[in-house]
Order: sequence, then C-alpha cells, then structure tokens
Amino acid sequence: ARVTIQNYYQYRHVDKLGWKLGWTWAKNETILSMAGAFATKQGNCSSFKFQTPPHSCEKSPVIADLMPDALSENKPDGCCHGGLLAAWAINPSKSFSSFEMTIGNLGTNPNVQAPINLTLMAPGPGYTCDLIEDTDPTVYSDIGGKRQLQAYRTWKSTCTYSSFIANQAPVCCVSLSTFYNPKITSCPTCSCGCREADKNTVSCIREGYSEPESDSFDNYDIVQCTDHMCPVRIHWHIMTNYVTHWKVKLTISNYNYERNYSNWNVLIQHPGFSQSTTAYSFNSTMLPSFGFSDEVALFWGIEYYNDELLYAEEDKVGAVSTQILLRKDLDSFTLRNGWALPRRIYFNGEDCQMPLPDTFPMLPNVSSSLKPTNPVFLLCIYLTFKRLFT
Repeated sequence: ARVTIQNYYQYRHVDKLGWKLGWTWAKNETILSMAGAFATKQGNCSSFKFQTPPHSCEKSPVIADLMPDALSENKPDGCCHGGLLAAWAINPSKSFSSFEMTIGNLGTNPNVQAPINLTLMAPGPGYTCDLIEDTDPTVYSDIGGKRQLQAYRTWKSTCTYSSFIANQAPVCCVSLSTFYNPKITSCPTCSCGCREADKNTVSCIREGYSEPESDSFDNYDIVQCTDHMCPVRIHWHIMTNYVTHWKVKLTISNYNYERNYSNWNVLIQHPGFSQSTTAYSFNSTMLPSFGFSDEVALFWGIEYYNDELLYAEEDKVGAVSTQILLRKDLDSFTLRNGWALPRRIYFNGEDCQMPLPDTFPMLPNVSSSLKPTNPVFLLCIYLTFKRLFT
C-alpha cells in the first residue's frame, strides 16, 4: 500500500516536528514492513514468535516521516522530508509526502476494509479528518513513465484545520503606524492572553499546543512579557506617499525565547493589492480572492536569507522586515479613514488580532489629504515669485 499526504492549503504549512498520521485497523491487520516512514510503536507481536516480527502490530498505529538522510533503500519517491509539508502556493513540489507499507493478517476475504478513526497531528492538534472512503483507483506510471498501472483500490480522506481546536488563544497580533501621525497603534491589550507576571518580569510562560500523552515542558512557550502576550507581532507602517505609488514597511517580530519559525508566511488582505506590488526583501504572490472581500497577497522569506524567523534574545526580539511598493489606483487610494491599513493579517495561516478602527492613526486635521506635492506646481510658484520681486 502507498499512502500520500497532500497539503492543499495555500498558506498553511506543516512545521518542524512534522506530521503524524494515525488510524485504527478494521480487523487484525499488521504492518509487516515500511519504507519512507515508521510506526512510532511496534506493539505486541508475540504471536509472530517463530517468524520475522512485523514492523508494527499496533491496532491503532501512529506513523511519522523519515528524515532526508534516511538510507536510500528505505526511500521511495516522495518521502522523507522530516514531516515537513510546504504550503501549496509557496512550493507545491514539497507540499506532499508519501510512504509505502506491506500489510499482513488480511485473511482470505478479498474485500479488504478501510481503516477507521484517521487522525493527523501536524505537528499538534487542529486537524479533523473525514471518514476514509472509496474513490476511483489511482493510475500511476512505471518503467520511467512508459507503462501505466492501476491500483487495486484507492481510499481517501480530507482533513480540515481549525484554529479553535489547535490553539487555546491567538498566536499573533497587529500593530500600526504611519508617517503622518506620531501615534503608534499597539496590539490590543491581552490579544493572546493577559500578562500575569510582575511588570518588571522579562519572560512569561504561555501555554502552547499539547501532544497527547505528553506532559512535557516543551508544550509551553517562553515569551517576552508584553501587554499583548503574543508570540508573534506583525507591524504595518505607512512610510511615504508618492504621486503614483505609496510605500509600506512590514515587520514580523518573534517574542519567543526558545522557538524559531521556519518557512514562515504572512497573508495580508488589502484592496491596494489589486495594483502592481513589489516586495524588496520577501518573496510574494497574489492569491485568488475567493472568500475574501479584498485582494490578498502572500509573503514569505527568501531561502538562506530570512526564511527563518529567529527567536528573541534578552535585549531584542527576532525580526524580519521588508519594504513594499504599491502602485496607486487613483480612483480609490486615500489616506482617510484607515483605507491604507490592512483589513486582516494571517501568520502561518493563523488569524492575527487586529486593533479596533477607533484606535487607528488618523490624518491630522491640518492636512486632511496629504497628497504629494506636484514638482511642476512648485516650480511655477517659484518662477512667479521671482518675476514679481526682481
């Protein structure tokens, strides 16, 4: 049997520690051998005492991915990524993982039953899987693509993610600032939990996800104590306003003292992304806006440069940033009423807590538009002034 896990989420990936796939056998099946992955427990194989013991005799096995340095004879195609799955929109070639296994104890009945109770940890909770159902048999290639073969049977299940299951509290928040107002709109207080420690305390403990049957201290995040108590903060700063363009600085800060974020991504909803957009220090792409009222842009790090959001240190937080240049739609662009501020922001697929609109940095009354000055108009004023007074 060959099992493939395909991540179709556009902007949600499976991070370090990796996926774990579990199920319950319908009868008394055993896994005789595996390639490309391994069962975390062998279980009770005492009934095979005079035979080569199976790889796993567990009624409900849990399978984990092998690392990339696995032996070549144990590496079928598509395996061995250490449990990592890339987001579909960022790297579709690394958004899937496969493994193979030989199943025993099937009996003489040719109608093999599908397993039940499929579970997916990626790496923590959050995914709920449908029933495993029959589908059209898979057709695959052999002999270098010269011959097509058809599987005997194919089953499939769809697993969907819920932030409410995965996290007891939000994991990120958004702060805002502009060039036209000195006020900085901070993350809302208690965005990801309330600060219980003394104001002079530097580090706080924040509960993260918990793995089943684990009481490890690793289930907790040690973060810098803040009023928002979020492990990650996204800051949107409106830098400049040109005649045909406007510029934003986007900064992502990590307040975790012991956790890096590998292959992070940020999704931003904003009507300004309907125009040409250039990010100078991040990769970026526009996504279909189905399900969103405004355009959405996806940003992620450049490999070997800033694709790792480093953990915080005692005197500073880990951070990555970029400037973003956006072309104006002159019919819709305005700095009034917070139009230039983002509508929603997601970090690694998690919805970040936004400030309330009444806290947004507003235009000062003395300059309601702050339209860029036309240099031709300036020149005309200067020439007129010079001619009148010379």
